[in-house]
Amino acid sequence: MSKTTSFTRRSALKGLAAWATVQVVPSHILRAETAPSNQLTKAILGCGGISDLHLSMPGKLLALCDVDRKHLDGKLAKAKAEGLGQPDGYRDFREVIARDDVDIIHIATPPHWHALMAIEAAKAGKDIWCEKPMSRTIGEGLKMVEAVEKHDRIFRLNTWFRFRSKFYGMNTEVKRIKKAVMHGLLGDGPYKVTLNASTGFDWKFYWVGRSDLDEQPVPEHLDYDLWLGPAPMKPYHPHRTHQTFRGYWDYDGGGLGDMGQHYLDPVQYILGKDDEFPVSVEIDADKQDDDAVGTWRRITYTYEDGTTITLDGEDKDKDAAFIEGSKGKIMKGFQTVPAEIAGKVDELPDPPEQVTDFHEAVRERKKFALNEANGFHSATLVNLGIIAHRLNENLRFDGQTMKFDSEAANALIHQPMRGNWSLES
Repeated sequence: MSKTTSFTRRSALKGLAAWATVQVVPSHILRAETAPSNQLTKAILGCGGISDLHLSMPGKLLALCDVDRKHLDGKLAKAKAEGLGQPDGYRDFREVIARDDVDIIHIATPPHWHALMAIEAAKAGKDIWCEKPMSRTIGEGLKMVEAVEKHDRIFRLNTWFRFRSKFYGMNTEVKRIKKAVMHGLLGDGPYKVTLNASTGFDWKFYWVGRSDLDEQPVPEHLDYDLWLGPAPMKPYHPHRTHQTFRGYWDYDGGGLGDMGQHYLDPVQYILGKDDEFPVSVEIDADKQDDDAVGTWRRITYTYEDGTTITLDGEDKDKDAAFIEGSKGKIMKGFQTVPAEIAGKVDELPDPPEQVTDFHEAVRERKKFALNEANGFHSATLVNLGIIAHRLNENLRFDGQTMKFDSEAANALIHQPMRGNWSLES
């Protein structure tokens, strides 16, 4: 029988009491010698559209959780129809994390929940498969890294282009582009990277908010207060939630928040900058609304060595290369200039191997290819752009101190959480 949590004060208090008293022992310790298949178990937090991908991933599904009863009931039915057993349903993620039989927590919620859920999962001895962007703020990302490392957890961010699949408009895997750079076929740098429609990266500008929202009644099936969680209380309107939440600063950062790590994480890897941050970010956009995310025309990141990454939202640089160095460039579709670069790439040694099977990483306690450390760096690229966009201000950034040259920007690194929600609790 499903344990779908009713939306009542009594059940909420019961869940919180369980959270306070349960002593959590990771199930991979409890079951390591008794489970014939040593099958890892999972629970999914968030039952929106992206959770379908998490349903399809390996692991025995034990639980689903969502603050919208319709989403939860629909996903429970889908899991049953697809032969995934009869997972238990929950409203409060803390009750899921308190279970001692769940190995992996899949976080498929809006980004304003990622840090809280990941940190509590790490503290409870769970490994973590988290949606992108890794964190809504730089400060939340720092806390996530700290918790994952302190509690010796295995973390995976859910974007995969650095280690598999053809990379958008490049018509090839990222590994081949990285080989061209790491073996000097394009020169020694600095490099110029351009992400726009002409190079195969078309930003989702429709992920914008609205500044004309009138308060609407909260649907009976939605616990709006818990959906907001740590975010500021704002009058309910359906455009704030579910498919359109990315258009509001409180929950994400528009198209940059949605697609940024898909686009920027592989670039970071290609450039060999998994341990670096840009020293500046420049923005070309109109003044932004305090609540609703708008569009931008151009964002440019510059590293200390002069390497730049340009997000050309207007697609003005139609003849730009995806990546260009002093000796050559790679255009859309992996067309290289000079042409012989493409023929040389496959003769060169591959980059160091990466662990690309998350369950292997969990069983063998190895860093996954895209983990909390390099994922935090690419998430910070996203958040640097979002902060510049939100303030409509060019910024200098010190990656050692994690500080800007702007008080307004520094105030957005660690943003307050509503009520009793805290990354320290």
